[in-house]
Amino acid sequence: MAKRDLKNKKATEGKETVEFFQDLDREALQTERFLEKNSKLLSIIFGALVLGVLGYFAYQQFVVVPKNAEATKSYLSAMGNLAEGKTEEALGGKSAANPGFLGTYNNYGNTDAGSLAGYNAGLLKFKEGKFQEAYDLLDQFSSDNKVLMALKYGAMADAASNLNKADESLSLLGKAISASDDPYTSYYFTRKKGILALALNKTQDAKTAFETIDQKYKEYDNGLSDAYIEMVKNK
Repeated sequence: MAKRDLKNKKATEGKETVEFFQDLDREALQTERFLEKNSKLLSIIFGALVLGVLGYFAYQQFVVVPKNAEATKSYLSAMGNLAEGKTEEALGGKSAANPGFLGTYNNYGNTDAGSLAGYNAGLLKFKEGKFQEAYDLLDQFSSDNKVLMALKYGAMADAASNLNKADESLSLLGKAISASDDPYTSYYFTRKKGILALALNKTQDAKTAFETIDQKYKEYDNGLSDAYIEMVKNK
């Protein structure tokens, strides 16, 4: 009985194997017919994919790389003017002959040098007292450098404060504090947030800021915040 069951089982398995390969044959035949019928369409699709890949590498090689080089050259020229105290020339943006930071940003904003030029242009616009323009330029800036991002939010906070947007300024200082792991940067913006919070009568925010300085950043403070710390202790 056992032998008969084993024999039947093997026969069944053999049949299933044959049927499996027959199914594969049918699928292969259907695939071949599909390829024959749609060979022209498939060739077009494949060609488009190849052209897309080649186009991407060509763009990187012949457009992005030269643009980065041009942006860097333009940025360094603006930095040279800034180092010489020629802030108007460093800001630029008034002629193609002297693009400055503003022109470099407008022409090459999608490059690293162009993005950094926009950041510098924002700082110079702030110095000119054009706070909304400064805010907008800084807002566009992004970087993997955490300290730079903290400084960006801090500068935006100053611009917002000068635009009478004190609550937004307080929020941006919070972003500046959390953007970087650098302790001095965090301390600096924590102190600014505490002082602004006091000015806005936001006692709890001020207390949190100065308690943080007392607990974590006393070595950077040199006693500058002692009076503020005492002021908020019993609030």
